[in-house]
Amino acid sequence: MVDKLAVLFSGTVSGVLGLTPKHQIRARAASTPNGSSDLVLNLKKLNSLHLTELLFKTPEFSSLGSIRKNRVNERLIGKRLMVSKMAEHEGTSVTSDVTSGNMLFEPILGEGIFRFDCSAADRNAAFPSLSFVNPKNRETPIITSDKLPSYTPTFECVLKQQIVTVELPQGTSFYGTGEVSGQLERTGKRVFTWNTDAWGYGTGTTSLYQSHPWVLAVLPNGESLGILADTTRRCEIDLRKESTVKLISPSSYPVITFGPFASPIGVLTSLSHAVGTVFMPPKWSLGYQQCRWSYDSDARVREIANTFREKAIPCDVIWMDIDYMDGFRCFTFDKERFPDPKSLVKDLHRSGFKAIWMLDPGIKSEEGYFVYDSGSDRDIWSRARLWWANLVKDFIPNVVDGIWNDMNEPAVFKTVTKTMPESNIHKGDADLGGCQNHFHYHNAYGMLMARSTYEGMKLANEDRRPFVLTRAGFIGSQRYAATWTGDNLSTWEHLHMSISMVLQLGLSGQPLSGPDIGGFAGNATPKLFGRWMGVGAMFPFCRGHSEMDTIDHEPWSFGEECEEVCRLALKRRYRLLPHIYTLFYLAHTRGIPVVAPTFFADPKDPLLRTNENSFMLGPLLVYTSTLPDQGVDQLEHTLPEGIWLSFDFDDSHPDLPAFYLQGGSIIPFGPPYQHVGEADLTDDLSLLVALDEHGYRQCRTVPTLIRPIRPIRYANFRVMGSCCQFVKAGRSAVHVRANKARLEVRFSGSNLQ
Repeated sequence: MVDKLAVLFSGTVSGVLGLTPKHQIRARAASTPNGSSDLVLNLKKLNSLHLTELLFKTPEFSSLGSIRKNRVNERLIGKRLMVSKMAEHEGTSVTSDVTSGNMLFEPILGEGIFRFDCSAADRNAAFPSLSFVNPKNRETPIITSDKLPSYTPTFECVLKQQIVTVELPQGTSFYGTGEVSGQLERTGKRVFTWNTDAWGYGTGTTSLYQSHPWVLAVLPNGESLGILADTTRRCEIDLRKESTVKLISPSSYPVITFGPFASPIGVLTSLSHAVGTVFMPPKWSLGYQQCRWSYDSDARVREIANTFREKAIPCDVIWMDIDYMDGFRCFTFDKERFPDPKSLVKDLHRSGFKAIWMLDPGIKSEEGYFVYDSGSDRDIWSRARLWWANLVKDFIPNVVDGIWNDMNEPAVFKTVTKTMPESNIHKGDADLGGCQNHFHYHNAYGMLMARSTYEGMKLANEDRRPFVLTRAGFIGSQRYAATWTGDNLSTWEHLHMSISMVLQLGLSGQPLSGPDIGGFAGNATPKLFGRWMGVGAMFPFCRGHSEMDTIDHEPWSFGEECEEVCRLALKRRYRLLPHIYTLFYLAHTRGIPVVAPTFFADPKDPLLRTNENSFMLGPLLVYTSTLPDQGVDQLEHTLPEGIWLSFDFDDSHPDLPAFYLQGGSIIPFGPPYQHVGEADLTDDLSLLVALDEHGYRQCRTVPTLIRPIRPIRYANFRVMGSCCQFVKAGRSAVHVRANKARLEVRFSGSNLQ
């Protein structure tokens, strides 16, 4: 029997990275289908994989005395609350036996941001923030501010649960709540923040892979308010009562409100000041990416790459799932199937591809395996994040372009809870909460692993932007990693749901996400796959992925018509990459989502608030059909008020979304490259200009970001471009020289002379 360790990312001496308990973890291995015994913790999904139990030894707690003396674990300190009233919890009415008195609020961080605590004692007992990019900002009031909050929560204590209620005006619409399935507008829904391996989830699933205890409320007048329950523990977000937000979680936790501001954009910008913005992704990561569980040999990887180029279908990345490893040992390569990974990746680079490799958190417990030995020799249970980061640093010279962290909820098979016991003790750093049980750290596990991986990539090469993809996460994970919507299904329902899921993540601070295009589990049809590629090509993260035992899900796998739809869809994406890249620059610098619901064009319009067939890509409206028997040309398109000009790149097709450009706006676009490596700063660039009703538009700077060079260190970027002032157009196109490139400007609109 072979055992496997689950790496736990919480403790580090140097403070560079994240979290882990000082105790032994033993994973029982189940038999593989061929009868052999092998490690199975965190391997994979459903049919072909094995489920493991974890057994834990409890450590001595010599360091408990150093934890904040006034912190009381698993109970509320507040004895006096704002109101005394009946509280409904888990369907039972309970009379609160605590009365009003000491609720605190104070302005923090910036204009319109307030922290609320049940009492002074509860404020002192609150755990450190793992969501704030700088936790001290949550603890530091702004003394000079004399503003009062527009909306004040009420606090109740029932059965050791802190219940927070925020009542808002009738007609308020709710969004956010992180990675959730189902409808876009969340009124009537209840979800639980508890990271869960949720293979094949449906519209009613209440816990998925990530946790964002956050609600975006859009008021009837279009103003918007954000509400954050700043706790890593399981939190119930109850929106079943109209215009009311209820948050329920054990232990004391502060509530942070943002706004109200004039628009949802104002709230999300304000949120980014607290939890940080998305890392600036390398440009190649915004191209199309192809994955499967698994391309199980270097020969198969080369075949996939060559076919993309032969068929002239744009693609930038090939992904390697767990089968590249030697016996599922992380940081190793199978000597028979991947005998020379450096040569493989060099060949991919020559063809314009990058290579991304999976690293799961399960480590094989086996003497002689260098990862296990290095951890055992260095007592990594108190230094896990730094240890992991250095393993990543040493892995990068294998020509690793990006890293994929999967199964990091953490997922544990063959247990009812699908994760490790909540009583498992983590000897975490003091700034994370100190020595606590798994219940406290569970939701932060994936984020801390992604953070460690990100830091390891930076250690390997300070001059390259890291790219990490994580399945599990917590609010704030966007600082370190992109994400995807997990193990979805090849169904029309999941195609439709993928739009709202990507939008909800963007409304919760994570703008870099997308689904497995075509569906992970099950077999797509040609119509479904083509339609999904059409809309998926407009998502921030664009990757096709499928599991073993399904039919092939590459763009050419469904016949010539579907192949052509995929080719056209991806050419659209590559032509729009200058625009998409600019949107990521704005997301990175200002916290603005890359894609947003259509109602962002007019937050006051209630008819737009439930529109799930369209979304905004900056000022570009993308309208699609998710019905199997109707193309986009057969739908009635509900557009926001104002001028919206239809256009395409001479590539219209019923399975491709329709495009509308908002009057008075400009977007840049370029040639349809096969991969971003073909692009050059001196290439010609085009601007599509949609004039407003007066025939005017001013063009803002179109930024071109180049690779940061030390000592810039990821914080800043050089911006190059021209600012062109246009007044009433007297011709259909002009040419402007911007640096060495020719800038072609195309005008559209009814007022052209």
